Amino acid sequence: MNDIEKQLNEEKRRLSTITAPEELEARLKKALHSAPPKRLKRSPLLKLAIISLIFIVATGYQFNALAYYGKKLFGFDEVMSWTLKELNDKGMGQVIEKKTALDDGTDLTINGVITDSNQLVMYYTLCNQNGLDDDTSDLFQPSAITGFLTDSNVESNIFMLSDDGTEIKGTMSFEPVSPFSKKLTLHYWDMNKEQMKEKTISFPYKPNKAMQVELKQKINKTIKVDKGTISFDSITASPTLTVIKGKMNVENFDRVHTSLDGIELIANGSPVQMVGGGYQSALLGSKFDVRFEALPKKLDSLELVVKHFAGYKILGEKIKLDSSKNEPVTIGGKEMIIQEVKLTSEGLEITIATDDDVMLDGVSIETKSGNVPLSTTMNQTEAEQEDGSIMKVRTLLFKSKTEPESLLIEGMHYMKRYDQKIEIPVK
Repeated sequence: MNDIEKQLNEEKRRLSTITAPEELEARLKKALHSAPPKRLKRSPLLKLAIISLIFIVATGYQFNALAYYGKKLFGFDEVMSWTLKELNDKGMGQVIEKKTALDDGTDLTINGVITDSNQLVMYYTLCNQNGLDDDTSDLFQPSAITGFLTDSNVESNIFMLSDDGTEIKGTMSFEPVSPFSKKLTLHYWDMNKEQMKEKTISFPYKPNKAMQVELKQKINKTIKVDKGTISFDSITASPTLTVIKGKMNVENFDRVHTSLDGIELIANGSPVQMVGGGYQSALLGSKFDVRFEALPKKLDSLELVVKHFAGYKILGEKIKLDSSKNEPVTIGGKEMIIQEVKLTSEGLEITIATDDDVMLDGVSIETKSGNVPLSTTMNQTEAEQEDGSIMKVRTLLFKSKTEPESLLIEGMHYMKRYDQKIEIPVK
């Protein structure tokens, strides 16, 4: 047995003697309640396609999950989910308060962390008495947290600028860290005056005061959709987060950008709030995860529902073109408006507006000299309608100098309603 194996086995024996504080028994009360709307700015979800080396310690070993320190972090209510608020109120986080300075003079403080088997959440503050703006958050770009057996990539960021413009409070989520790390190091990019520098800041971490509370089981169910299959592999429910993982082989998944939003998790008959998701492309399909708030403590039933997902409909539509009209037409149950038809130096341009989830397929124009296929799509924007709905506006370019007679559409990709359900046994 090598030194690393000895250290891991010793750590396992020690952790097995730790007992949970009685106060933790109520940690997930009201976990399904939704937080009220807030003035937040969210950075894009960062998903890195990386093949990781995974260390398996021993069969049946339980992750050293939720740190209990009995201290509350203050000033972060506006950038916390309901679950994190409850856990923070109970002191389920490690206070760090480690400070450094960015190149522009802004003070960066790592205020604390909260960890479990699904993620590490870092609480941070950016402060500059000379003033900050939303762009300051772009100058501070964390990439990963490292430590013993730990290399965790950043996954999401939520932050809020104070009313006086001098302080940003944020929470940043990373992949879970090893239960054997005693010191963690944040790696970040500091950008100032058109220069980019990679920097680090280290802080102590106390996994020996951590404990595990989670539901983890296989799902192993597959659902058919119009252009392929979705396979749900597993569910891991930890105190901060519930993660559904799976694989999909869906030909038109990337044609409808909101496909994962149509997956729902129902606990005790009520929907669990979705907080994010992502996917990684692979040769034989894509891996994905969908993330929800924590599950209720008393769990009587659990159900996974594919309510909406990417679908495809054969249309065979032939629409007469009249540039003087701007009236909606219905194609496959969806609304489309032809806003403008004009000849330009580039060719024939047709500007259309459709429901936000619609992507047309097999588009061409009919002219007296024959059919001309779509060359490219330009200038895509979103426009809010009077009823609050969003329509997607874009210009279709055809390499033609001839006035068209009709617009031909073979089919469309869209968010289709499936309502397919998977019962997850509650043990």
